[in-house]
Amino acid sequence: MFLWFMQPDIWLTLITLTFLEIILGVDNIIFLSLVVAKLPLSQQNMARKLGLSCAMIMRILLLISIAWLSHITQPLFTVLTLEISFRTLILLGGGLFLIYKAIQEIREELSPAQEDEHGSGSRQLSLCGAIVQIMLLDIVFSLDSVITAVGLSQHIFIMIAAVMIAVGVMMFAAKTIGDFVNATPSIKILALTFLLFVGVLLVADSLNIHIAKEYLYFAIFFSLSVETLNIIRERKNKKVSTLIETHESHSH
Repeated sequence: MFLWFMQPDIWLTLITLTFLEIILGVDNIIFLSLVVAKLPLSQQNMARKLGLSCAMIMRILLLISIAWLSHITQPLFTVLTLEISFRTLILLGGGLFLIYKAIQEIREELSPAQEDEHGSGSRQLSLCGAIVQIMLLDIVFSLDSVITAVGLSQHIFIMIAAVMIAVGVMMFAAKTIGDFVNATPSIKILALTFLLFVGVLLVADSLNIHIAKEYLYFAIFFSLSVETLNIIRERKNKKVSTLIETHESHSH
């Protein structure tokens, strides 16, 4: 029964699918971090675990619904020359929501006076609302990766195992990444810009305008590297300034 588990190509497929799920889950982790930051500190850890757990269940249900996935790209109707499928509607709706969410967050980050005027209550989000947002956006983010997984493997157990491992890694990394993003304003703006472009890519993909995500990932990685170097430089300069001030105070 489990002879397939002893085959090297099965392990290679599992590793490939897991790596794919983790890489494609980067935007999911960033969105998760921004949504969870709206919650009280006492609820944030629970929201991460519940949100990712529910998202994992949704992904597994999508994988089990392979027959439905095979029909998801079938045209429902045509607008001009564009064939509209269920996948088109999901990507378009998710992309537009992500663009709206990213722009809204960027406006809040760039308008601290407005935030203070309305108070912190305007930024609050319920635990249930946060989990629903995480689940819905996870479906949009994972739709293409699930379809790709179905094409790469014939074994449903391998696909489910890859999803579970990837979600486990995301659970482990989500808090660290979230704390780093929310504690560093420049990185948070960069993360929001990344989500904005992901939304644009989703909308473009829904309109059959295919843009390679590799370009976006490279641009973000380059920007993140430069920003990290700037943060390291600022911390070193601050440390040197503190040492100089301490030395001067002792000399007086």
